[in-house]
Amino acid sequence: MHVIAVTGGKGGVGKTNIAVNLGVSMSREGLDVILLDADLGLANVDVILGVSVGPTLADVVAGTHQLSEVIAEGPEGLRIVPASSGVTRLASLDQTEQNNLVRSFSEQIEAPDVLIVDTGAGIDTTVQTFVSACKTVVVVVCDEPASLTDAYALMKVLRNDRGVRRFEILTNQIDSAAQGRKVYERLSTVTDKYLDVDLGYLGGVPSDAYLRRAVQERAALVSLYPRSPAAVAIRDAGRRLTSNIYDGAVPGMGFFVEQLLRQPSEPKH
Repeated sequence: MHVIAVTGGKGGVGKTNIAVNLGVSMSREGLDVILLDADLGLANVDVILGVSVGPTLADVVAGTHQLSEVIAEGPEGLRIVPASSGVTRLASLDQTEQNNLVRSFSEQIEAPDVLIVDTGAGIDTTVQTFVSACKTVVVVVCDEPASLTDAYALMKVLRNDRGVRRFEILTNQIDSAAQGRKVYERLSTVTDKYLDVDLGYLGGVPSDAYLRRAVQERAALVSLYPRSPAAVAIRDAGRRLTSNIYDGAVPGMGFFVEQLLRQPSEPKH
């Protein structure tokens, strides 16, 4: 299982749309994909895709529902684990509750090829915890000073407090490929000077009126308008992410939850 976090320093950069469309595009490529909505404050994966959800991960944590009862079926075979504020209880579970949660993920669901974790925006502890449990970290940025500043702050916290060293940068809402590359290079210049991290460039996703239409129609862009510029760019980014899908892949869902539970409730200083 390849575990990918999709995150961003600030809200409004299109992070969830990227996560959703990456998941659907990978599913269209024949991969088994689960999307975990870990944006606990503004969970909206189900809204973007027009999917009805019932119980959430909080109910699994509470022991009132099985994981199999929580997973929602999305488009193109994508499976969704709905978000809930109950995930914040992970830090306070006793050993028995932790074991039950790991067992539920291990035994009730077969590990997918890809697990995509759509985190919240910002640098709070919950975001750090989810990102740190993932093998690959995708940071979505726009050509705005606030987006670049907040992305840098996020990477700095994850590097210093959680030991994350590698980030894949995806520029979004750009006017040209050249603009996307320049945004990445500006960010890379600063991180090279001040942070001990490695950056990779996944590419740029152009501003696209078809994306707004897809959002209004509550459908994935890559399904509804697969030939649109943004859909093509997201599909290309997904292929880059999965080109070495088995390099460093973790064993399964239970292992991912174990990684979550091992994260400190408060960052290191």
